[in-house]
Amino acid sequence: MEVLNSIANLLKNVREKSPLVHHITNYVTVNDCANITLAIGASPIMADDKKEVEQMVSLVSALVINIGTLNERTIESMVLAGKKANERGIPVILDPVGIGATTLRTDTVRTLINNIKFSVIKGNMSEIKLVAGEKVEIKGVDSAASEEGAVQIAKDLSKQLNCVIAITGAKDIITDGDRVLYAQNGHKLLGRVTGTGCMTASLIGSYCGANKDYLMATAAAVITMGIAGEKSMESLKDGEGIGSFKVRLFDNVFNLTTDEIKERGKVRYE
Repeated sequence: MEVLNSIANLLKNVREKSPLVHHITNYVTVNDCANITLAIGASPIMADDKKEVEQMVSLVSALVINIGTLNERTIESMVLAGKKANERGIPVILDPVGIGATTLRTDTVRTLINNIKFSVIKGNMSEIKLVAGEKVEIKGVDSAASEEGAVQIAKDLSKQLNCVIAITGAKDIITDGDRVLYAQNGHKLLGRVTGTGCMTASLIGSYCGANKDYLMATAAAVITMGIAGEKSMESLKDGEGIGSFKVRLFDNVFNLTTDEIKERGKVRYE
């Protein structure tokens, strides 16, 4: 399929260019995010002090902002880093983890969107609906929202914010407001391991840092994590569980080939 050939070429670009990706991210998963960035062939930087984030952003190819573990200090750093990234014209990715769970999270996402032009916003159905201003029942950081109308919500939000919107779930939806990609790789065990969503945002930053078509770059990242999840599950032996699964995610991202993307990728393009 032509779209899978294009996505496979994006993987080549990441490994040839090895983009530097700056993260201001969730301290629960920061090490995982750094390692998955290395696994795909990019290089991570994890810096969140306001005294250095602007200088750090001046050196990198992409910025990933994740609100998983918020505090007032890092909120200020996120705004400073995002504005500097916009000045430089490099992609900024937002992962609005747990938006709606508290007023702080919701207000922070509003502040970020009002001050920063994002290239990609990635979240589950609940998170994207809340970013779009809809009322949603909250269940921690997991999605409890109906997927009814998901495509139209994503397309409308994409046009409103002029960025790629990615809704992750059993069927991933990625859109730039006009084009829509549906990806169906993955395994339910990905939802049993802390950090797979955060790591997906890091993969998006890695692909966007090396490729200018952010819709296709986001799709490539989502499919990469999905294929790695499938292969990790397939390799488990009796008595092995989520610990072995998580370790193999890194191995399978590291060893992912363009041929595997073409052979295993499950994607539909509209």
